[in-house]
Amino acid sequence: MATVNFSVPDDVKEAFNIACQGQNKSAIIAELMMEAVERAARKKRHREAISNILTLRAEMPPVSAEEVQAALDELRQS
Repeated sequence: MATVNFSVPDDVKEAFNIACQGQNKSAIIAELMMEAVERAARKKRHREAISNILTLRAEMPPVSAEEVQAALDELRQS
């Protein structure tokens, strides 16, 4: 198991110690770190998905409002 040292403002440390009194603080920090890793991965996937959508959209020919409405009407009828 690794040891990690972080500097945090004194008020944050004090609030954490009060809020997590009697709990395994190392486990709490490890869980928070894993949540941060997962959040970063979700953000990366989100950015990539948006980029892919924008790339596909740029490659597609423009469609008129009438064509969109006709396609919606057709879908509703099926």
